[in-house]
This record gives sequence, C-alpha cells and structure tokens, in this order.
Amino acid sequence: MKKILFEAPVYTLEAALLAVENGVDRLELCADFGEGGTTPSLGLFKVIKRKVNVPVFVMIRPRGGDFVYSSSEIEVMKEDIHSFLDNGADGFVFGILNNMGEVNKTHCEELIQIAGDKPCTFHRAFDVALDKKAAMKEIVGLGFKRILTSGGENQVKEGLPLLLDLIQHAKDKIIILPGGGLKLEDIVTLDKAGGLREIHASCKKFRPSSMLASNEHLKLSLMEETEGMVLTVDPDLMKEFSDGLKKI
Repeated sequence: MKKILFEAPVYTLEAALLAVENGVDRLELCADFGEGGTTPSLGLFKVIKRKVNVPVFVMIRPRGGDFVYSSSEIEVMKEDIHSFLDNGADGFVFGILNNMGEVNKTHCEELIQIAGDKPCTFHRAFDVALDKKAAMKEIVGLGFKRILTSGGENQVKEGLPLLLDLIQHAKDKIIILPGGGLKLEDIVTLDKAGGLREIHASCKKFRPSSMLASNEHLKLSLMEETEGMVLTVDPDLMKEFSDGLKKI
C-alpha cells in the first residue's frame, strides 16, 4: 500500500510537538507566519530536534517581501545553512529568483552545494516565477528534490489544473509538493490523477493567550485579528488529515 507523506510547516515549539503527536511525517520549520515564512531561530530548531523523531527541514529566507536577494543577503543564507547543518538539519527549503521572475540558478546552486547531501525544496517562490515549466526544468537541473507549490494561485484549489499538469510532467524527476490552503478534497482530486507522493498542510489555528490581564490599548502586532492570540496547530484537523491520507 502506498503512503503519501504528510509535511507540516510550523512556527512554534507547541505547533511542532502537536503536529508530530498527530501524525505528521516531516516538519518544515519557519519563523514569521505573517511574511509566509522566514528563517527560524537556531535555538528553536535545536530544542525541536531533541524532542521529535521526524525529519526537520529548515526554511532559509532572510526576510519577507520577495525572493530577490542582495549579495549580502545571500551571505546570510549561506551562514544559516552552515549553522543548521552543524546542528543536524535534515533538509532545507529556499528559493531565489532574479528580478525578471526567473530562477536565479547561480545563487541556488551555491546554496545547494553548501547543503551537500541534504535534500533541498524549492519553495513557493516557484509560484511567483513567470514561466512555470521553464522554472521546473531549471529547478530539476539544479538538483532540488521537490517543489512546494499551490499551482501559481493563492490556494491549491484554484491551482489544481497546473498542479495536475506539473505532477504528470515531473514523473520521477522531482516531487511536486502541493501546499497553500490545501484541503482533504484537493488531495483526493490530485491522487486520482496519479503521481501524488507528498502533501504540505499547516492545519494552523490561533488560540487565545493564557494571559489573565493585558493592556487592551497596546498593539504589538501588525495583524489586528491575531493580536493577543498564539499561533499553533489544530490537532483535530491535523489528525483528520493524517487519518484521511491512510484511506487514500
């Protein structure tokens, strides 16, 4: 019986532990949910590695905004990969474009070489690339093991046509990892077409803070709807995904 691997992006220790408790096969560790993920702290990574028994891939992204980086930012990304490698990272997640929306092969290759034998995922910078087929060919040639993508749309449901096409074209050359608002019904649709090997779903939720008293007039977040809330995962939804994958 085939198994579809379940990867979850997590931003906190609480989320990582709950995700593994509820059936996740691999973690993608990030910081800054509001920016779509940036490089996490080394301390958080080290504690998670001590507490979980699944692979932990690390997001390497020095800031949000776009995926075009200066030479100094590339230097930061290289240092981060070295640091996480030294502390047991199982893989890396990054993507670099040029200002024309094409894969920056030179810088991507530099980071892949530093990662050595650790698998690298080209993240949703792929969804920003203008020519997806050309980008996939270049990403395969560079040696990335998978592409995280919503099919170029805000959510997987909207990007299903391209995702189905990418999975068919990818065959055994690279893993297409659908992610971005993924629902169980999307997985069923993708699996029926054949070739689906892994999925990426956060199952995130915000829980109330445990603070018993707070300054109601003080705003510390740019996202008003999450002010005073703690980002975690929904264990019930995560279990639903995990159990659902076993039935496919």
